[in-house]
Amino acid sequence: MLVNYHVPKHVYIVCGNTDLRKGIDTLAILIADNFGLDLYDDSLFLFCGRRNDRFKALYWDGEGFILLYKRFDNGRLTWLLT
Repeated sequence: MLVNYHVPKHVYIVCGNTDLRKGIDTLAILIADNFGLDLYDDSLFLFCGRRNDRFKALYWDGEGFILLYKRFDNGRLTWLLT
């Protein structure tokens, strides 16, 4: 049930701050309505909160959605966009 990060065709980073209290349904609606992307197109969506020490990822594995949550104990996440 874990995500093989080499498998998704697309990885999208949702820019800006996302309220990380949101669950699967609300994050899915955010992607579909605001960005017009297909949630079932083998894509991984990354969301960052206001604090840079935590993020969420949403992924459809063919059977259902997986919602991953990561919080760094020591340090912060730095988004490097090139």
